[in-house]
Amino acid sequence: MKAKNQKSQQSDEAHIKELHAKIGQLTIEKVFLQQAFAKI
Repeated sequence: MKAKNQKSQQSDEAHIKELHAKIGQLTIEKVFLQQAFAKI
């Protein structure tokens, strides 16, 4: 039972890291687009 929970926890942690990376990418894109449209 512990092994299953540990695998699930590792999977959750990996998923959270992916989501944090995606959030960072989208934040950078948002700032870039805001700056680009501000110049128009």
